Amino acid sequence: MKDIPLTLYVVDDDEALRRSLLLLLFSQGLAVQAFDSGEAFLDAVDMRQPGCVILDLRMGGMSGLSVFERLLAEHSPLVTLFLSAHGDIPTALEAVRRGAYDWVEKPDTQQLLDKLPHAVALARSRAQALWQWAQLTPREREVARLVGVGQQNKEIARILVPPCGPRSVETHRANIFSKLQCANDNELGRWLAAHPWLD
Repeated sequence: MKDIPLTLYVVDDDEALRRSLLLLLFSQGLAVQAFDSGEAFLDAVDMRQPGCVILDLRMGGMSGLSVFERLLAEHSPLVTLFLSAHGDIPTALEAVRRGAYDWVEKPDTQQLLDKLPHAVALARSRAQALWQWAQLTPREREVARLVGVGQQNKEIARILVPPCGPRSVETHRANIFSKLQCANDNELGRWLAAHPWLD
């Protein structure tokens, strides 16, 4: 796989904080874009591309939580790290329960720098998964989803439109395991469950 360049997005309506985060993150050698509102971020960014978003929980206009809900609705692979004031910690914890990567209490920039490498590593693994999934043909993706939920070859051959023979399904299955680097049906099921944002 080619090394896919990842972008880090900062979404915060506090201009001073936004500028300081930009300087801090540029110094880490990361590609960074900043937005002063959730609306501006959603308008500008391709939500289907992997990356990391540092998202202020409380902003004027669209809240960080509303932006996150939109990302969830769009099945976005973006890794979300929330910035939270002390009073918003319960909301931040709930967001993590729903799939956000983590949260940092403002203005703890050291905590942000500590957590960022793991968030970037997760974004890279999602980029890898997207790349692998893109190597599958449309028919292989259909078969993969059916194998992942435990369907047998004969059942899959019958369900597919147009239908095919069990031997063709077996060939598809072998190709899927090779391309996704999965050893068996259970591993494929876990791989798909870990990447719910795939098309």
